[in-house]
Amino acid sequence: MPPSQMSPMDLNAAVVCITGGSSGIGLGLAENFLNAGSTVIITGRRDGPLQEAKKKFPKIETFQGDVSDIESRKSLVVWLLENFPKLNILVNNAGIQRRVTAVKETDDWSERQAELDINVAAPVHLTHLLTPHFRRQPEACFMNVTSGLAFLPTMFAPLYGGTKACMHSFTMASRYAYEKTNIRLVEIAPPAVRTNLGAGDNRSHDYGEPCDEFCAGVFKRFAAGELEIGYNDSERWRLSSREQQEEEAAAMTKGMKPPQFS
Repeated sequence: MPPSQMSPMDLNAAVVCITGGSSGIGLGLAENFLNAGSTVIITGRRDGPLQEAKKKFPKIETFQGDVSDIESRKSLVVWLLENFPKLNILVNNAGIQRRVTAVKETDDWSERQAELDINVAAPVHLTHLLTPHFRRQPEACFMNVTSGLAFLPTMFAPLYGGTKACMHSFTMASRYAYEKTNIRLVEIAPPAVRTNLGAGDNRSHDYGEPCDEFCAGVFKRFAAGELEIGYNDSERWRLSSREQQEEEAAAMTKGMKPPQFS
């Protein structure tokens, strides 16, 4: 059975790529990796935010590309292996959250397809593409940023929660598959964090945990060797029983303001 904790990685020698790394949790994790001595590459769809991140952290390397696109993912991997042959950590962080109840869904299917492509297809494909290279490194890590909603589904973001539950299961299953290799599978499951996650529907996360505090807290546990990491609410949810999860999900749903999400 795979362990829940392993010996710490040598982060001073690590070369890390973080998708969706120009803001929010991605940039917060990038800062922590930089402070640990790692070489850090961030990716993003728009050049402006990437350059702003570079201005804030001059040591960061950047790559502009859309991980929801198959060919862009392939191009990213080719570029990474040509320019950073010692790459050994991939942080699958890029994600979008659409806040709409399933019964009120009216958007074109392409909106839901984009959520599936970024939240599921991208991390699974990138894991597949980089596994052969990672197997040749002394130690390597795939870190998947999921969500507390992987454990506690809510009505306001049903597909988002579903994609994160999928990635939770994928991470656990892969941990078994990679158990006897040099590759570790890490899951970071954030609660609500103050980021621009929901900015696509004009509802950014202006509530929840302060992003800097969250990133510092989970990074400390990752650096110590933990493999599945929640934070405050999401830590409680990931450790709770099915009965407790259902009770809390029902209570959360009752506490919502229906006009906001219907």
